[in-house]
Amino acid sequence: MLEFSHKPVMLEECMDGLSLKDGGVYFDGTVGGGGHSFEILNRTKNSRLIATDLDDEAIAAATARLNPFAGRFTIYKSNYKDYERVFAEAGIDKIDGALLDFGISSHQIDDEERGFSYRKENAPLDMRMDRSSPLTAEIILNTYPEEKIAKILKTYGEETFAKQIARNVVKARAEKTLRTSGDFAEIVQKSIPAKFRYGAPCERKSFQALRIEVNGELDGLYELVVSLTKRLKKGGRIAILTFQSLEDRIVKEAFKEMQSPCTCPSSFPVCVCGKKAEIEIITRKPITASERELKENSRSKCAKLRVAEKL
Repeated sequence: MLEFSHKPVMLEECMDGLSLKDGGVYFDGTVGGGGHSFEILNRTKNSRLIATDLDDEAIAAATARLNPFAGRFTIYKSNYKDYERVFAEAGIDKIDGALLDFGISSHQIDDEERGFSYRKENAPLDMRMDRSSPLTAEIILNTYPEEKIAKILKTYGEETFAKQIARNVVKARAEKTLRTSGDFAEIVQKSIPAKFRYGAPCERKSFQALRIEVNGELDGLYELVVSLTKRLKKGGRIAILTFQSLEDRIVKEAFKEMQSPCTCPSSFPVCVCGKKAEIEIITRKPITASERELKENSRSKCAKLRVAEKL
C-alpha cells in the first residue's frame, strides 16, 4: 500500500480567502492528508477544527499530520454533506470558516487498488472514496442499462460521444465482465473518432463521470453550499475548491442566489418578497493556481477557488 501523500492545492490562496482569526471554529469538509487543516491550526491560536472525510487512509494520515495540535481538532468519518450531524455531535452551532476541497487526492489517483486513474490499466474498476460503500464502477459498467450509462457520461463527464461509449460498453460486457480500468479505457478509445483524440486524454471525461456517479458527488451539492454558508458567523468565510466545470457552476449559482437581494419583478412598486443578501462574494472571478504552482503541481491545473463572506 502506498504511503498517503497529497499536496494541498492553492494553500496560500485558501488561507487568505478564509481570513483566519485566533479562537475561531473551522470546518474542513474534505480533510485529505490534512494539508489545509494543518495550516488552519498552525496559523491561529486557540482555534478549533472539525473535519470530515470518507477515506480511512486519509483520516489516518491527517490524524498523524495534525498530532502537534492534539486537543484542538476532531476528524469524523463522514460525508461533508452530513455536516449537520457532525456539528451536533461536536456541539457546534455556528462556525468562523469552512473549506471544501472537491479534488481527488494524489494518493487516491496513484494507488492502483483504488481504480481512479485511466493510466493504471490493471487497476480494478472501483473508484470508491469510502471503500465500505457497496457501489463500484465495475457494478455500474456491468449492470446499468445502456441509456443510464450514456446519461452518466453525458451529464457528469460532458462527453460528446457518450452514446457510442455506452453502446460499446454493453457490447463488450456481453462477451466478458469488465473488471479493470484498462477494459473501460480501451472501450472509450475505440468509441471516439481518431480526429477527436487530441489535447487531454480522451478517457478523462468518462472516468470523471464514473467517479462522480460512484460517490454521488453532485447529489445535493447546491443545497449543501447554501445550508453550510448559512452556518457561518457574521464575517465568517467559506472557501470552495472545485476541479471540474459542473462543480464550479453549482457553487457559482449558489453564491449568486445568496448574494441576490429582492427578487420581486421590477414592475412591483415595493418589495414584497423580503429577501435580503446573505453573503458578499469575495471572488468576482474564481482564483486559479499561479504559474509557480502549476509547475510544481500539475494537478492544480483545473482548480478554481471561490470565496464568500457571511453578512
